Amino acid sequence: MNLLIRKNKDMKKKILIFVVNYKASFRILHLINKIPFSKLKNVNYKILISDDNSDDEETTRFINLTKKKFKSKVTLNFNKINLGYGANIKKCLNVAYKNHFDYAVMLHGDNQYNPKYIYNMLYALQRNQNISAVCGSRMYSKKSALKGNMPIYKFLGNIFLTNLFNFIHRKSFTDCHTGYWAYNLKKIKKELINQCDDKFCFDIDLRINLVNQNHIIKEIPINTFYGTERSSMHIIYALRFFFKTILSKLKNFNSK
Repeated sequence: MNLLIRKNKDMKKKILIFVVNYKASFRILHLINKIPFSKLKNVNYKILISDDNSDDEETTRFINLTKKKFKSKVTLNFNKINLGYGANIKKCLNVAYKNHFDYAVMLHGDNQYNPKYIYNMLYALQRNQNISAVCGSRMYSKKSALKGNMPIYKFLGNIFLTNLFNFIHRKSFTDCHTGYWAYNLKKIKKELINQCDDKFCFDIDLRINLVNQNHIIKEIPINTFYGTERSSMHIIYALRFFFKTILSKLKNFNSK
């Protein structure tokens, strides 16, 4: 049985699919084109694209082309200032809370995470109401990650830092650095979301907060794609992940 389709239409879950976007250019249209609309045709969903003040005309043009193509399926938000990755996520999730959505799924406008997995993530959430979040793991299959052109420094760094997190928090995650999340908004409170970082450490803080409060995070295997772009933030990110992981455990231990 399709768990996302209820016999009683009034019981269907409300789902927000939101895209955090910054200077994605043509990739944003490719991303929305890959959403599995045929599988979601009987699902009560909305799509929100939230652009974090991209200052290039190409991104704005392709966002408007996306809206023109998909019309009422897509709602646009353009931040007047650059809020940062985490603050942009919070803004989208606060829209979901305000409008009483049950689930939310985050996509990245750069097309790194394939929307075809949205259905599987939502299925996992609805099948087990005890799950607070579902993450797409690129490292479920190490060979698949490398085939997706994951840079070797990210590949090795992911293994080391994920193993560190698992050792400290006694977990068995395969990928603690994914940006592909689906949220059960009935389990994750707004206050927990707002405690997370406004910048690029949002996903780190969210994972730590959920683990410390004994929430269940499920992983599903995904393939991923890396283009030619390279971030200059990976060293800073790795250091922050390292110290946040250790300090969070010490803080949690001292509070007992």
